[in-house]
Amino acid sequence: MDWIAWHDGYADPTTRIAQRLPVVQAHLRSFLDRCDAPTIRAVALCSGSGADVLPVLADHPAGRRVRARLVESDAELAERARAAARAAGLEGVEVVTGDASTTDAVVGAVPADLVLVCGVFGNISDADVERTVRALPQLCSEGATVLWTRHRGEPDLTPSIRAWLGEAGFAERAFDSSGTGGFGVGSHELRGEPQPLRTGVRLFTFIRAS
Repeated sequence: MDWIAWHDGYADPTTRIAQRLPVVQAHLRSFLDRCDAPTIRAVALCSGSGADVLPVLADHPAGRRVRARLVESDAELAERARAAARAAGLEGVEVVTGDASTTDAVVGAVPADLVLVCGVFGNISDADVERTVRALPQLCSEGATVLWTRHRGEPDLTPSIRAWLGEAGFAERAFDSSGTGGFGVGSHELRGEPQPLRTGVRLFTFIRAS
């Protein structure tokens, strides 16, 4: 899969990922608006060039309080994110070129107050989606927020994802969708207990791009 070409779709307003981008960013702003912690810890899995995160941190008053780890396997995309973070003066952002599909990728960055899993669930098997969802409490601090995305093409997995999140101890704050066949963006808050991180665990494997 050419992930650079996939991420370049953010520049095309007709693509699903470009249309969902402002929705994800709005939820991130909402999280920052209500989070009063002196230091906010965040992790973003498969973060690409940081388009979901970096513009918001750059212009939000709380952005400088964020200590974020962005994990991206593609070296060129990761370097784009580093350059964007440097240009914005975001000294609290760490961009790691690595495999976000394993729990080892977040060692030292969790428990986090915010976890972003955007552009992941549409590219992995349903079983891996469920496995990842059920592992999310291992990445979270008490009361943490998870932002996630998934296309709504048939078969629409978003109802199952929302149910699995509930079973994993999360309460839904919002679910925004462009409709059947479009995109879904969820914001969920951990109401259950955070779990210790189990290192060396593979959560998912990319099998397709959607």
